[in-house]
Amino acid sequence: MVRTPLTPEERERGERLGRMLRAARGQRSMAEIALVAGISAETLRKIETGRAPTPAFFTVAALASALGLSMDELVVRCALAPAA
Repeated sequence: MVRTPLTPEERERGERLGRMLRAARGQRSMAEIALVAGISAETLRKIETGRAPTPAFFTVAALASALGLSMDELVVRCALAPAA
């Protein structure tokens, strides 16, 4: 299976998600949040740094729950900016 390359907008959305998750994590360790979310610390690291700009829905939902974030808020804040 060949993956379609991500657009610059999709990459930026992934970077916004990563920044939001990192900010919400605060001083808590990646290992702590990853354990609560049921993912690996390496997966969390990739999402936070933008190396995994399109994580699975259930991964994002688990992280949102572990961090006390609203999925609605994540959607709104990570949505693509409207075309100019």
